[in-house]
Amino acid sequence: MRINVVSDVHGAVAELARSGDGVDAVICLGDLILFLDYADPSRGIFGELFGEQGAAEYVRLRTARRFEEAGAYSRRLWAEVCANTGLDRHELMMSKVREQYAALFAALPTPSYLTYGNVDVPAFWPDYLRPGQQVLDGQTVEIDGLRFGFVGGGLISPMRTPYERTEADFDALIDALGEVDVLCSHIPPQVPSLTYDVVARRFEVGSARLLEYIQDVQPLAALFGHVHQPAASRIRIGRTECQNVGHFRAGGAPFTLQW
Repeated sequence: MRINVVSDVHGAVAELARSGDGVDAVICLGDLILFLDYADPSRGIFGELFGEQGAAEYVRLRTARRFEEAGAYSRRLWAEVCANTGLDRHELMMSKVREQYAALFAALPTPSYLTYGNVDVPAFWPDYLRPGQQVLDGQTVEIDGLRFGFVGGGLISPMRTPYERTEADFDALIDALGEVDVLCSHIPPQVPSLTYDVVARRFEVGSARLLEYIQDVQPLAALFGHVHQPAASRIRIGRTECQNVGHFRAGGAPFTLQW
């Protein structure tokens, strides 16, 4: 059995369409939408709405962790574009999100198993899912004799991304899994080398409960994404191989799981 695992797709439609080549199934660990491309501010929803210069300044402020200034700057950009289009902020943003989801779910191979990322909008997913695409969140599925458990979304952070959960809600989903062979989540366990982004030079938010689960249950593997340039992409905790499956938009190559 061969499965390709992707995360942090961020609008990479063509690459996603090829992610099922030569394998039996695809697992997607979320972050399908590209709101803001830090590497190329002309891309993504912000680039489309505010232009490269506007998006680049927003990137600069957020990268410097000047979140209050970034928020004020964003509000000014939104006020201008809403005045020019006659549409409100929510209408504009959600129309762009829907455009991306239509293309992404059409490209996603089947069979596939998905969970949400912190920049996803789960309420829209049922509108675009095709037969053979299964969403799991706080749920398990058996694939060729192995039990896979899925927990989606992110934890509350200063980045204020669309799908962030409280620790209590996130932990409850982990506890609902029972014992699994492969643990699949968008965010990593709270281990410094897995949560530190060496390019952004900051710690992303990991889950302490994911770490406890790995230590207690010892699944064969724990797969995740979220941190685009981690200090370590792979570590071992007991018998569990903890693997960041990679920033799919940047690399375009899935992580392959085989047994």
